[in-house]
Amino acid sequence: MTGIEAAGVANADNPAMTGPDRDFWEQRFMQRQTPWDRGAPSPQVLRWIASGAFAVGQRVAVPGCGSGHDVVEIARAGCDVVAIDYAEAATVLTRDRLATASVAAQVIHADVLQWQPDAPLDAVYEQTCWCALHPDHWSTYATQLRRWLRPGGRLLLLAMQCRRDGAGAGRIEGPPYHMDINAVRALLPHSDWQWTAPPYEHVPHPAGWHELAMAVERR
Repeated sequence: MTGIEAAGVANADNPAMTGPDRDFWEQRFMQRQTPWDRGAPSPQVLRWIASGAFAVGQRVAVPGCGSGHDVVEIARAGCDVVAIDYAEAATVLTRDRLATASVAAQVIHADVLQWQPDAPLDAVYEQTCWCALHPDHWSTYATQLRRWLRPGGRLLLLAMQCRRDGAGAGRIEGPPYHMDINAVRALLPHSDWQWTAPPYEHVPHPAGWHELAMAVERR
């Protein structure tokens, strides 16, 4: 993820909004400047599949699907997958990867802050979307996650841990943006979500940071 930081970038689609705009992400995928991409599925998604967290027939959303590595594996596990990305170039990569793997999933070019499923979902696999959104949009995104899931549905979350030195001075630096567990819990409160007790699994990332893996159930 090194080299993609763009803190405070104005959003060309809406100048009142902060954070990377559509063109920022489009260019990264078109030029293959995607150092956050492992080039393979996340080891955690493979563990969740092996554990049965993704069951055959489940309706699963993958927001910020990127190059589609995880989409392929979840679809291969028998889930009814909808993959969503802000960048059209990312959806092209995902469709190509699905075709190569001979598995099917719905791929949508859309803004996750506005998209809604046609029926409640059983699960959301969240790895790279939340940490790519400027924190100004986190409250809206948390509301979206609750809207998407049916009661009892699960958010399978990989929370990026990438605290930078500037945080001590109050700077908001990213993407990726550090997902402080206290902020995440405030946005997914106990009144609406059932949390498992920590500690949460530590998932190393090739960029030198790590993710916290957790399954949170919508009440």
